[in-house]
Amino acid sequence: MSRQKARRTRKTRWLLVAGLAVLLLAGGGYYVKSTLDQKMAGQVIDRFNGVAVFYNGKTGNVSGRNVTADGYNLGLKFQCVEFVKRYYHRALNHKMPDSYGHAKDFFNPRLKDGERNTQRDLIQYTNPSRSKPQVNDLVVYSGTLGNRYGHVAIISAVSDNQIEVVQQNVGLKTRDSFALKREQGRWRIDNSRILGWLRKDY
Repeated sequence: MSRQKARRTRKTRWLLVAGLAVLLLAGGGYYVKSTLDQKMAGQVIDRFNGVAVFYNGKTGNVSGRNVTADGYNLGLKFQCVEFVKRYYHRALNHKMPDSYGHAKDFFNPRLKDGERNTQRDLIQYTNPSRSKPQVNDLVVYSGTLGNRYGHVAIISAVSDNQIEVVQQNVGLKTRDSFALKREQGRWRIDNSRILGWLRKDY
């Protein structure tokens, strides 16, 4: 065998070994992440007003349906909808007449700002609204190409220029903040996906 051919053979072998090593590392990383996701799913990673936020692993994970002792449907564990309904049930003693639906379906686009959403038995405010967001309001997000079901969260803090939300099924990031702006007598949460917010009228 010529020296040139021997060098080509060694180079080919080296490339094969390197490629195999990369595949093994990638596969091992995926296995570790998947194992961690499965191991952590269902663990408490935050609390708001005594109500737990659970880790769900991958956003599409489902661990069965959460139903109260008297049969009220809280939703699929541990999706975003399950958290907001469990929060409203435990912290605010509220049951929604329609206990089903995807996250984006919590907002009824046919209603005017400040009208009652009878499906949820909550007052619905559009983004922007004449009513300033409040702690405990349920924020509704539209769907996206990657998530056609939308998203829901609970407002955990409000100032004159910012809101904070607490949420479930977004990895480990349970809190998020958005600018709050006052424009022409209306309050606008500075996020184009936020359709509006729902509120219990005590």
